[in-house]
Amino acid sequence: MTPSLFLCRPLRLHTALVFSKHHFPSSPLSSSNFSLVPVRSCSSSHSSNAPTPHGTAEKMEEQIVGVDKVDILKQKMEVIGILCTDSCVPGKYTNLLCPKCNGGPTMERSLSVHIVQKGDLAMWRCFRTDCSWADKVFADGRAAHNEVKKKVHYSGQMTEKSLKLEPLGEKLTAYFSERMISEETLRRNGVMQRSSNKDIIAFTYKRNGLLVACKYRTIEKSYWQEKASEKILYGVDDINDAAEIIIVEGEIDKLSLEEAGFCNCVSVPDGAPVKSSTKLPPVEKDTAYQYLWNCKQNLDKVSRIILATDNDKPGQALAKDIARRLGTHRCWQVSWPKKDEVSYYKDANEVLKDMGPDALKKVIENAEPYQLCTADQVVQSSDEHKPDEILASQLTKCTRRL
Repeated sequence: MTPSLFLCRPLRLHTALVFSKHHFPSSPLSSSNFSLVPVRSCSSSHSSNAPTPHGTAEKMEEQIVGVDKVDILKQKMEVIGILCTDSCVPGKYTNLLCPKCNGGPTMERSLSVHIVQKGDLAMWRCFRTDCSWADKVFADGRAAHNEVKKKVHYSGQMTEKSLKLEPLGEKLTAYFSERMISEETLRRNGVMQRSSNKDIIAFTYKRNGLLVACKYRTIEKSYWQEKASEKILYGVDDINDAAEIIIVEGEIDKLSLEEAGFCNCVSVPDGAPVKSSTKLPPVEKDTAYQYLWNCKQNLDKVSRIILATDNDKPGQALAKDIARRLGTHRCWQVSWPKKDEVSYYKDANEVLKDMGPDALKKVIENAEPYQLCTADQVVQSSDEHKPDEILASQLTKCTRRL
């Protein structure tokens, strides 16, 4: 606990809106009952028009003098409706009921509150899609709550016009044609180019038909994203009603699987990690896989997930990380075929180019349960050191777990 803060004069709270206290029934929260979504608006303007009950600010000023900084933060948050519990301590994240949306129909504790270790700042964010309220307060004399810097903010609806995009020209259409991607598939997936630089491919990310992100790529494989982009899966609208889906590592692989007849496919937006994470972080800190939590409503409805990531160590790490977050019990994994005597195909587009759409379709259809597939990988790397009966026992145990 930080030392007590003695103020020479009362703090003046710049809060115009005071919420009355409500007593809500507590409800357990787990990572499975809320979705992590980008912040769309952190405006504090909602507090500017409501009257302050007589004497509330004065009472708050009297209470603040000579108390701990953390208590000051809690008092300031209480004024705007955030009822902190004893679990709200510096350095930790606490899930509370959001006073703006009251947790929606299920009254879930969707407001993630964090008090920094020094105890001089508290910040919060609601992870419900239709709320997304975020703000912060300071323990010193600064305004009672200020706008939090937003990761995702856009002054208006992102559009193809605002991003200066145009249909693909002959050069980039030919580039995709060499990779066996048809113009029809490109149009359906909204693949475009920059009007200012016709060598830059633009993969448009849409949710419910609205453009919410855009990822750019050059033919030389340089990548970057529009600054205002939300973190979602590429092609998420294609899995709205799907019971089975395929997850790949890149946009071109998603297009390749469509050529093989699979429209129920999405791609991760950021590629693969160098290695798999050792521990699963809390949802609010799982920034590397924010796109999964942002699409949680779509993914929760899926019963079978085929992981078709790249055939290399980062691709295997990505598959492992996704399976751990979405549940290994519903994940399957593809095994890419041999290219020659010493090497294997790396991804879906390589198979499409060299072997054709029918062969790619067969690879996907032959995917194996994830747990069995990973067990096979362990056996293959260890068979020269273990007796045959031990290897057989390992496979039997793995199969029983299925």
